[in-house]
Amino acid sequence: MLKNILIIGSGGFLGSIARYLVSQLNLTVTFHSVPVGTLLVNILGSFAIGFLTGIAEKSMILTPEWRLFLMVGLCGGFTTFSAFANENLMLMHNGQFLSVLLYTGLSIFLGLLAVYLGYVLTNLL
Repeated sequence: MLKNILIIGSGGFLGSIARYLVSQLNLTVTFHSVPVGTLLVNILGSFAIGFLTGIAEKSMILTPEWRLFLMVGLCGGFTTFSAFANENLMLMHNGQFLSVLLYTGLSIFLGLLAVYLGYVLTNLL
């Protein structure tokens, strides 16, 4: 149990740092007030977990420990629903309701598309 906690924590540590670095795009990239960095983090994380799920189903290359590290730790630390929800709250407080709809719609659609494409990509390997 402690081993699994350390494995997940290590992946989460790296995923959180990567999320911070990518989310810095929020400070420099503007698209209708949509937090582009968080959107990108969640799409990339969705693609990665779809890809890893496909790999895990196709082969034994990912041991249970690697699955914990990559899927629970790294992807879990990298993506963030709480930041997404908070950013939407800030947009609502600023009266940017069109941006809320755009950000939420893009997040859901592109996130689902990314997880599907990541999974399908494993069929090409």
